[in-house]
Amino acid sequence: MMFLGSSGSLLTQLSSPNSVVLDSSTNTLYVADTGNHRILSFEPNVTTGVLVAGGAGAGTSSTQLSSPTDIYYDSSSRTLFIVNLGSHCVVRWVIGAFTWSLVAGIPGSTGTTPLTFNNPQGLTLDSAGNLYVADTNNHRIQFFRSGNVTGTTIAGTTSTAGASSSLLYGPRSVKVDSQFNLYVADTTNHRVQMFQRC
Repeated sequence: MMFLGSSGSLLTQLSSPNSVVLDSSTNTLYVADTGNHRILSFEPNVTTGVLVAGGAGAGTSSTQLSSPTDIYYDSSSRTLFIVNLGSHCVVRWVIGAFTWSLVAGIPGSTGTTPLTFNNPQGLTLDSAGNLYVADTNNHRIQFFRSGNVTGTTIAGTTSTAGASSSLLYGPRSVKVDSQFNLYVADTTNHRVQMFQRC
C-alpha cells in the first residue's frame, strides 16, 4: 500500500503519520494519522482508510484525539492503546466504540508527578498487560501495572536529561521483550539503551 501526493484529511490521505501496527490475524493495518488527530485502519490491498478513533478535531474530550503518536493493538480485546501526545495522556479505544477510556495521564495537563506526563510519544504493553510509556519531555520511562493510573519511573530521572547510562534525553519509543527487558530509543542521545529486568 502506498499513498502518493500531498498530505490531506481525506480517507485516502495522511498527515504526518507517526506509527503503524498490524493485526496479524486479519492483516489490517492501523495508522496513527498524527496531523489529522485520528487512527485509520486499512484492509489488505485497500488504499481507502476507515476511521476507527478520533477524527473530530484535536481536543481533550472522549471523542477526540490530539496528535496521536503511537499505538498498540491488543488482538484479544480488539483494543487500541493510543499515546495522545497533545493531550499528555494514554487512552484505550475499543474498535467499534465512539469514545475512549483513560488509561494514564491527565488529559490536557502536563506535569512531573506519577500521575502526569509531559509530551509522551511512545508506549508498549507486556504479556501481563502492564503499560510502559516513553514520557519524552520528562526524560523518563513510566511503568503502570495493569489497571493502575499511578506510574513508576523505571528508566531515566524525572526532568533530568543526560548522556550517562542511567539517564535519558527525550526518549520516544519503548519496547519490552519476553524476559521483560526494556529497550528505549534515547532519541536526543542518538542511541538505544537496554535496561535489564532486575
